[in-house]
Amino acid sequence: MEATKEKSLYDRLGGAKGISKIVDDIVDLHMKNPAIKTRYLPMKEDPVRMARVMKHTRQFLGMGTGGPEVYEGQDMPTTHRGMNVSETEFLAVVDDILASLDKNGIDQQSRSEVLAISYSLKDQIVRL
Repeated sequence: MEATKEKSLYDRLGGAKGISKIVDDIVDLHMKNPAIKTRYLPMKEDPVRMARVMKHTRQFLGMGTGGPEVYEGQDMPTTHRGMNVSETEFLAVVDDILASLDKNGIDQQSRSEVLAISYSLKDQIVRL
């Protein structure tokens, strides 16, 4: 009997459609999160910036989880340099990511993998 190939994290997140929904939910949660909403609410007034951030986030998550997307944004240190993101803000973002995964019915293994990816980026985001 031939072993079945394990689905990629990208596929377990629902592919492009699932990731798009997850990103929509993450940003919606960020807009309501008292720890970080002041960083995100101004994007509501700048639809071009909002669209760019959403597009890059979808691309980044898609590519980083094994999908065919190509990330066209800047690297993490360049994107976050000068923002002085605190550890508290970073954790708030991670909490919103996990809440979005829960909302979208993502399994525990996949949630753990996304969490590991998120934490692997911490040094490229916090206190730059």
